[in-house]
Amino acid sequence: MVTVAAGSSAASDFVAARQFMVDGQIRTNKVTDERLIEALVAIPRENFVPADIRARAYIDDDLPVGNGRYLVEPMVLARLIQALNVQPGEKVLIVGAAGGYSAALLARLGASVVALEDAQGLAETARNGLAGLHVTLVSGALANGHAQAGPYAAILVEGSVGEVPGSLLDQLKIGGRLATVLREDNITAGRAVLMTRGDGGTVGTRILFDANTPLLAGFEPTPRFAF
Repeated sequence: MVTVAAGSSAASDFVAARQFMVDGQIRTNKVTDERLIEALVAIPRENFVPADIRARAYIDDDLPVGNGRYLVEPMVLARLIQALNVQPGEKVLIVGAAGGYSAALLARLGASVVALEDAQGLAETARNGLAGLHVTLVSGALANGHAQAGPYAAILVEGSVGEVPGSLLDQLKIGGRLATVLREDNITAGRAVLMTRGDGGTVGTRILFDANTPLLAGFEPTPRFAF
């Protein structure tokens, strides 16, 4: 866990914490994409969380940012983004962009980013942190995506979901990829997955790794009945 000392105002403390996060949490957990690693070193994660928790911006855990939402654990987020293999110029949709950190990372990779958020307070945090980056902030129901700007080469659902709505998969172009964490319930850990849209609307799913990521509001698992 990485925290910045309370009362510290030196930007160098955050720079050191960011480097420690990359060296201790990212490189040691199968993240090998040097473009992504460079982005993680360059983007100030502390700018995308509420001011009162900036000292905890680099902890190796999901960070609550308000509205029942979380900034996803650095390692999990990095591996999801790496799996998407986003190339410069590709259009990417982020569902549940929260404070905008993942949008900043993907913009740094050269993507044209549409960041969808339904919580006004988080959207304001994102707007401040993303100033000057090639990111379009939009609001609306997360499960509906943002078809107006589609189709997308990649979609990142930032949080875990009981299932991926067909409305999101339909917004992928042929060959497009969607990354998220699937969870069957609130108890067991989820599984990070990469879903790829094929011809005729077929979708292939590849399991990536286990992840105990909090559920994204509105994407809760369907209750199961035992007999």
